[in-house]
Amino acid sequence: MEITRVGVDLAKSVFQVHGVDRKGSCVWKRQLKRSIWLRVMSEKLQPGCEIGMEACSGAHHWARVLRDRGFRVKLIAPQHVKPYVKSQKNDATDAAAICEAMSRPDMRFVAIKTVEQQDIQALHRVRSSLIAQRTALANQVRGLVSEYGLVAPQQLVSVRRAIPDWLEEGENGLTDRFRGLLSSLWEDLLRLDERVADLDREIGCVATRHPDAKRLQQLRGIGPLVATALVAHFGDARHFAKGREAAVSLGLTPRHHGTGGKNRLLGITKRGDPYLRSILIHGARAVVSTAHRKEDRLSRWVTELKERRHANVAAVALANKTVRIAWAMLSNGTNYEPEFVAV
Repeated sequence: MEITRVGVDLAKSVFQVHGVDRKGSCVWKRQLKRSIWLRVMSEKLQPGCEIGMEACSGAHHWARVLRDRGFRVKLIAPQHVKPYVKSQKNDATDAAAICEAMSRPDMRFVAIKTVEQQDIQALHRVRSSLIAQRTALANQVRGLVSEYGLVAPQQLVSVRRAIPDWLEEGENGLTDRFRGLLSSLWEDLLRLDERVADLDREIGCVATRHPDAKRLQQLRGIGPLVATALVAHFGDARHFAKGREAAVSLGLTPRHHGTGGKNRLLGITKRGDPYLRSILIHGARAVVSTAHRKEDRLSRWVTELKERRHANVAAVALANKTVRIAWAMLSNGTNYEPEFVAV
């Protein structure tokens, strides 16, 4: 019996597979070890067979490997697989649910990332982690010095200036032991600053070399950081049929609640990647704050919107529009044309 569709539940050491024939009947269920599973899949399945996996850790790597072996690979977001789990959760039922979910005609799939996209994504994730560590360290310093009667400023740049002054001043009540501890924290903060600066330079180099990232920086509110993050997340963006779908994937569209024929639009859904959404909105805020000085169509639209609604609402609306424009540029390989922006 020819197997036409296979659901794979990925794990670190074992892989559960669930295969069905053209009629949808289960004809193959097996748990495979990591060392042999690719060989068994190649021997058991015909080229062109559909293989589905959840978009989890390692899924993009295995998707590229299987695609190179002639299989058609589909990645599904875990939240779209959950409704098809028929009984208690285990590897076998998860694989069956994946196989069932990938057969639905209206199912949405995740685009397979390239190695370059994953490299850029790793840069952003490490940078974000280092910034979180730096913020936590600064907050720890504020809490510690407050026990000695010193009030630390809120801004990080002010904390950087304050720590050397505290260490040099001899009459502020700090003990020699605490000064040594504070000095080591100061060195940790400087090292984190250096590592973040190194990553910023690396991201800047990527934004300069990558053609799509260079084009995206033509948009207002998009610099090297946002441009490379968009490239890492969307790739060529052709897996989206239109720009609104790209904005929906980032949670920049309103939530909809309807019952009994009464429909309401609420705040944005905040689905998808919170990091990319946040830096897009930060970039949009910078554009909103200076839009009143410009006379192009987009600036006039932002200014008029800001007069009617809160500035934060205008920033989110601009971020939504920016993603749609970015989708058009990535999917069509075109430059930014300000006169074609729909307002």
